[in-house]
Amino acid sequence: MANWKEQYKSRVISLEEALNKIKDGDQVICGLGGSEPRYILRNLHTIAGKVKDVTVVNCLPLESYEFFMNPRYKESFFVEGWYFSPGLRKAFPQGNISFIPNHLHMAARKRLFHRKCNVLLGIATPPDRHGYMSLSLGVTYEREIMNQADLVILQVNEKLPRTFGDTIIHVADAHYFVEHTEDLPILPVAESEEKDKIIGKFIAELVEDGSTIQLGIGGIPNAAAKELAGKKDLGIHTEMFVDAMADLYEAGAITGRKKTLMQGKMVATFVLGTQRLYSFVDENPGVMFMNGCWTNDPFVICQNHKMVSINTTLEVDLTGQCCSESIGHRQFTGPGGQIDTATGAQKSPGGKSIIALHSTAEVKDPATGEKKAISKIVPSLTSGAAVTLSRNDVDYVITEYGIASLRGTSVRERVKRLIAVSHPDFRAGLQEESKKLMIW
Repeated sequence: MANWKEQYKSRVISLEEALNKIKDGDQVICGLGGSEPRYILRNLHTIAGKVKDVTVVNCLPLESYEFFMNPRYKESFFVEGWYFSPGLRKAFPQGNISFIPNHLHMAARKRLFHRKCNVLLGIATPPDRHGYMSLSLGVTYEREIMNQADLVILQVNEKLPRTFGDTIIHVADAHYFVEHTEDLPILPVAESEEKDKIIGKFIAELVEDGSTIQLGIGGIPNAAAKELAGKKDLGIHTEMFVDAMADLYEAGAITGRKKTLMQGKMVATFVLGTQRLYSFVDENPGVMFMNGCWTNDPFVICQNHKMVSINTTLEVDLTGQCCSESIGHRQFTGPGGQIDTATGAQKSPGGKSIIALHSTAEVKDPATGEKKAISKIVPSLTSGAAVTLSRNDVDYVITEYGIASLRGTSVRERVKRLIAVSHPDFRAGLQEESKKLMIW
């Protein structure tokens, strides 16, 4: 510990040296989202002629990297992902990508049960005067993997915010460092359309003063956050820390004073957003990034009084089943922390599990090529669709047409309540199908 400067210096290696640490048959696990070392991954394909059968495990990769986008590298690299992003979806038909079903809080534990991690690739801030570094943008599973990996290689970027919690490590905790400064990944704030604003008002009706909330990203959560700005003593216990949470803090709505777990602290596993958000979390002792195996554990989540989970979905059937990650058989995203937060919120004293979505979506008609509206409330999920959230774990479904309270209801009651919040153009058809399929 006392000689950390010499230790750090001896472990700084070049990009080429870092890439050459990867061997045939290795399992390489990358950090989630902004925690992936983009400089290293942009160049991973350059060792394709030297390695084969390397499995790269990732979650929400932010770039479409050459090593998996280009089919010529299929013999060298195979990707297994916990959460798909656009690049993985686009490359998937090539046959070099597979999805890992998961509850996010158990993703690392179950993966390590399946196979040992040979190399972890992540990010970190430069060391401080005591030799401590910050994993910065998140510890959803990174810290767990670090403790078990044969090699830990971190890209050190001086532009990264220094965050607190389980992100803090010592120079001695990693084997090698690649120094490379680059701008941070930016996720712009999604604009809220009129439907989002209506849904946001309905969500706000269900959130009481003193609640602890979990929010995702997109137009609906952003609209909900604006409606929550007048609430008092809200707390944050969430998987993803987003711009809307900084807005609520600055509006005075978030104090954390009523939290029953880590009172006064905003708790998350990772952060992704604008430069303003990164500046907000930088050296902010009020924001704690804690291991996902703890933060996302439903048993932990339920210890927050009046815990409210606010999630969205791709489609919901008339019994309340939600598909939030696939379009039929085709993997689209992943469950993320939806199952964790929804089940945890239901067990919380005064807690609520909310699914919010538009009543319709626009799709292209394969016959005509023209766009048409389809109902997102359906008699039954699309063939092959993954059931992300079981019908047992949805308390409220909200669309721009109202709130369907499903807690404790029978299937017959659910049918009536869900049809009532569906788009008017589809209500008669849904009613007819429910009778035909005997959903009652």
